[in-house]
Amino acid sequence: MKNTLGDLNNDLFAQLEKLRFGGNMDKTKIDWCDSTWNPVTGCLHGCEYCYARGIAKRFSYEGTTLDAPPELQRRWIMDSVRSGAGNRVLRYPVDTIDGKRVPYPFGFMPTFHKYRLNEYQNKKSRNIFVCSMADLFGEWVPDEWIEEVFEACDNAPQHNYLFLTKNPKRYEKVIDRYMPPNMWFGWSQTGPMGNKCDFTTHHSIKTFISIEPLLEPFKEFHIRGIDWVIIGAETGRRKNRVVPERKWIGDIANECRKFNIPVFMKSSLADIWGEPLIQEFPVELRHEN
Repeated sequence: MKNTLGDLNNDLFAQLEKLRFGGNMDKTKIDWCDSTWNPVTGCLHGCEYCYARGIAKRFSYEGTTLDAPPELQRRWIMDSVRSGAGNRVLRYPVDTIDGKRVPYPFGFMPTFHKYRLNEYQNKKSRNIFVCSMADLFGEWVPDEWIEEVFEACDNAPQHNYLFLTKNPKRYEKVIDRYMPPNMWFGWSQTGPMGNKCDFTTHHSIKTFISIEPLLEPFKEFHIRGIDWVIIGAETGRRKNRVVPERKWIGDIANECRKFNIPVFMKSSLADIWGEPLIQEFPVELRHEN
């Protein structure tokens, strides 16, 4: 009897069961973490300075031939449509016909790579930036995706997990029921009018701010109770790229000093700062020598 798309042969799925893609990076150029982990990729914020969008487009599967039977190629697409937001779900990694892995098959469309969930389960302890190629807490991300990522974190408790979002108000939905000590909840700001922390800071959760790219000076500061501040400049070759002034950076660092908040200046500030960068880590994220 002829198989339908909804009833594919088990041996076809067995072919993909053997494939595993390291959507992790044991070594990363992001200098405030040890590794990145991307069980979810893609974002709909539309920031004009976003570096991740260009990377995802470059390594999408547009114009490639997938290394799988046609039935499976169609099944990948059919399985991927899970919500009105156009979110995608992949249970297996995607290869081209010449054996190259396609890390972002759907470009920068939000995609849940389920096969990446357990990549760090048996690895040595490290500080992991979760979803460096996405905003896991964007409004378009289903609750189920977040819950499955948290479950994977639970299964590998030896690591510290650092989350970063432009939508910190969504943290409110999880912090009352999910506050393990190895999770750090951060949000992005580009200036004083950027996205603020909209949830009430709970004493038992770890929080941090990533001021990157720094696009304008801060005239007011709201950092009391924050555990860490990261500062960085815009990178890339965007036509209207903003280069922050040294005083902007110094003002933030001085304010952090008032509250004993560790400061981490990214390497993108080296030429602007003009002296050894301040690169401090909170005690919980420091590695023993």
